[in-house]
Amino acid sequence: MVRPEVTAWRPAVGGIAEAFHAHFTDHAYPMHVHDTWTLLIIDEGMVRYDLDRHEHGALDGMVTLLPPQVPHDGQSATPHGFRKRVLYLDATLLDETLIGRAVDGPAITDPALRQEIHRLHEVLKLRGDELEAESRVELIAERLRRHLLRRFTAAEPGRDRRLAHRMRDLLDERITSGVRLREAAGLLYAHPAHLTRAFSREFGITPHQYLVTRRVDRARRLLLNGQPAHAVAAATGFHDQSHLTRHFKRVVGTTPARHAGRRRSEGL
Repeated sequence: MVRPEVTAWRPAVGGIAEAFHAHFTDHAYPMHVHDTWTLLIIDEGMVRYDLDRHEHGALDGMVTLLPPQVPHDGQSATPHGFRKRVLYLDATLLDETLIGRAVDGPAITDPALRQEIHRLHEVLKLRGDELEAESRVELIAERLRRHLLRRFTAAEPGRDRRLAHRMRDLLDERITSGVRLREAAGLLYAHPAHLTRAFSREFGITPHQYLVTRRVDRARRLLLNGQPAHAVAAATGFHDQSHLTRHFKRVVGTTPARHAGRRRSEGL
């Protein structure tokens, strides 16, 4: 018997009760239920499962959405096992009125949606980028609702410039402390997904990207004033020095240490 590989954690992101990554070869799930929605992607292999007494399969390249309170099982459809990534989503993202539709069609073929779920899993591994994760999960949930309701012909909403500028003002006020997406949505009386979309359409950048670039700009000035990188990270709202370094290098093209070192070497 091959020992399973399992990683599970509770992200600090609204709407996500648990993230679960696993590689199973021999394990077979008995019939069971969850009190959350199960958003599943398969990275290797194939899973055969029964949902509400009907047989289904989860494949690589497909998105599977299992509703709460509906019994299902699961096991590998091949001798080689399967590798999966799961997000358990609560009712703040998908409500119970959609359960019947999910039972009728748990398999979703949407490559763009699957890629967004993959990116969300990658972001969830990184501490300090919760605003990006929250934006992604709200847009994913909105797309899942559209799949369940079969509403893909609705026109895109017009620009909400006032809302976008109010969000930018809020981010400017909280460069260091930051703001969670659902908190911002409550303060601005907007749906989180609409808020994210309005901001991105107006400024061509997501709220998270805007906040990071403002923090990096502030960090550049502090580094050039001679402050050490660990102190700069704390002063500009980054989780720690490695969090600062990752974003600083992506935006500026070099590390904080080299940026500050260049100043000293030139005698500035």
